Amino acid sequence: MRVFKTRSLASDACRAGSVEVNAIAAKPARDVRPGEQITIRMGLMTRTLRVLASPRSRVGAKLVGEYCLDLTPPEEFEKARSQPVQHLLSREKGSGRPTKRDRRLLDRLLES
Repeated sequence: MRVFKTRSLASDACRAGSVEVNAIAAKPARDVRPGEQITIRMGLMTRTLRVLASPRSRVGAKLVGEYCLDLTPPEEFEKARSQPVQHLLSREKGSGRPTKRDRRLLDRLLES
């Protein structure tokens, strides 16, 4: 149950202020400890995870689920499913205005 596909995406989310650990904004290099609660804003959805344990070294994406518990309420997943276009159109806080290229891509998406 990996939340971000790459480490760089995870650090970008931390810098944008989308990741909180125990209700405090997290920096990219912050270590998490067992018992801490992580809140991640991903577009319209807010995921909540509790750290159960810390692996001794880096592990594969399939093994990450053994070290954390997903506390995200089902309403959050339903919100993302019910508004798929809104999820695509939402922008990260601090990302600024869409570029001309972004606007063209959105126009193509909405036309089809």
